[in-house]
Amino acid sequence: MIKTFFYLKTDKQNSEGESPIYAKIKLQGKSTTLSTGKFISRERWEFTNKLRNKLRLNSEVNCKIAIDFLENKIESIYFELTRHNPNSTLSDIKNNLNGKSTKSGEYDVLKLFKNHSEYFKKKSEVGERSKASLQKYNRAKDLLFNFIKIKHGKTSFDINDIDNEFIYNLEYFLKYDSSFNSKLGISHNSVVKYFQCFKTVCMYGIKRNIITNNPFLCYDEKLIISDAVFLTKDELERIEAKEFSSERLNKVKDIFLFSCYTSYAPIDVENLTKKNIIKDNNGEYWIVTNRAKTKIKSNVPVLPPVQRIIDKYANLDNDKLLPSISNQKINEYLKEIADICSIDKKLTHYVARHTFATTVTLGNGVRIENVSKMMGHTRITMTQHYAKVLDTNVMKDMDKLKTKFA
Repeated sequence: MIKTFFYLKTDKQNSEGESPIYAKIKLQGKSTTLSTGKFISRERWEFTNKLRNKLRLNSEVNCKIAIDFLENKIESIYFELTRHNPNSTLSDIKNNLNGKSTKSGEYDVLKLFKNHSEYFKKKSEVGERSKASLQKYNRAKDLLFNFIKIKHGKTSFDINDIDNEFIYNLEYFLKYDSSFNSKLGISHNSVVKYFQCFKTVCMYGIKRNIITNNPFLCYDEKLIISDAVFLTKDELERIEAKEFSSERLNKVKDIFLFSCYTSYAPIDVENLTKKNIIKDNNGEYWIVTNRAKTKIKSNVPVLPPVQRIIDKYANLDNDKLLPSISNQKINEYLKEIADICSIDKKLTHYVARHTFATTVTLGNGVRIENVSKMMGHTRITMTQHYAKVLDTNVMKDMDKLKTKFA
């Protein structure tokens, strides 16, 4: 039997300090919510026992009439739908209330992912988004498909049937049951990032009036932020001083050092050309570009180590600033470089960004606001994730105190 309850959403208020009245519809152990379009203050809602007591204010009488009408309409729709189809769902009822069709497959979440992938592929082809991001969304789609096929025995799933049970069963499946490259289970942070993909795809659907709600918004797990790995001044100098017998290792070394002194991520390094180098009125050279991930304008001064690397590859074809090597290969060769240089850290290309934020800039007194701007971040809190407070900085500040207490 269908049941409807009314409650106040106190985390939202209109300009008069009133909160919206929402309806919660329950059917066969599942529930959905919708707004009634009516508002009332929390005090009056409680004073009138949720509009059950005798009402004297016209506004409250109107609210009561509206929610009673909605409750009767929900029951009428339910009985009408089940008369023709005993398996009618909450999605069918809600769609009927909103005047929307309930054709089979119209709200298939996998179909929505396919539409988003085609749209995102166009953006990546013109350089607005990276190919790596496209791969991430395709991987998220494959994981969702596997879950639906294995746990529900289907090859499609109505997005309006995705509830909290579906969401957290999906999380469990990703963390402990899914497999990729012969490895069982996915790390917590990777799962959170895949859920970010699910949310983004649904927002894509909402903006284009394909769907009306985002069921993944209830998932609120956060990334577990660990200390960023970066190179110390000694480790950075060790790599700079090393000449390798292999040309491939020397190229990777140069690309890695370039990132250490500019903060550019792999996709940004790959896209740089000589046109990105400009000379200012003081005769200083800058690298000027928009970051591929954030589309934020990012100007970075050309430091002497960077200039030496640029000069070394001045004769590359296509006006490229540096040789092109895939991020996967770079990370593979960086492991060799770490071993040869006796660096007991897992080197990846992104360690270079962390090194720029800590050892190269903050460690030398550059203000975090300027570091954030050069790294192309939209918020300074993003920079704080990369930037570690070094003991040398703490000691410099404490030296100032020492003079006062001497």
